[in-house]
Amino acid sequence: MPTDDDLPALLAVIDRGIHDSTTMPFKNAWTDLPKGPRDRSSLQWWWSKRAQWTSREWTFCGAVFVDGAPVGSQDVMASNFADLKVVKTGSWLGKSSQGQGLGKEMRAAILHFAFDGLGATHATSSAFRDNHASIATSRSLGYRDNGERVVLRRGVPTPMIQFVLDAETWRQSRRDDIEVSGLDACRDFFGA
Repeated sequence: MPTDDDLPALLAVIDRGIHDSTTMPFKNAWTDLPKGPRDRSSLQWWWSKRAQWTSREWTFCGAVFVDGAPVGSQDVMASNFADLKVVKTGSWLGKSSQGQGLGKEMRAAILHFAFDGLGATHATSSAFRDNHASIATSRSLGYRDNGERVVLRRGVPTPMIQFVLDAETWRQSRRDDIEVSGLDACRDFFGA
């Protein structure tokens, strides 16, 4: 989770842009907000995820750093994880850090955390059909298509592709260069 000290730098990454204004990769068009309300909305998101955390309903907001500077956020969330063992991922990456393979690295790291660290059996994700980078990341990590659902994007009904990755498929391409540390002390917070 980003610390309060990290939040101004993450807001600065958002200010520099996450996507072209003609596109919208998110179901909630939070990046369309003007700076002041967008900053407040972002801060409220991070703070609310801390305040509302329970072992049955949680969102781990991970700040992503490259050479000590934040470049984006990789989240993993679950409801009733102790019973279901299913997580969902979501992320954003500053425009200046895109196209370098960082999105795939971020997702690979959080999947390692979910499967190896928490014992998840499945991970889900979704993307609009025109979010080619997210779709490519999901498919390259072994996710399979799992149907579509229609959601409102900027007020327009728009299909999102649903993806699912099972633990066995993940294990077949599991990387050995990712390490999870410090989880044992807080494993029960995740219902793991």
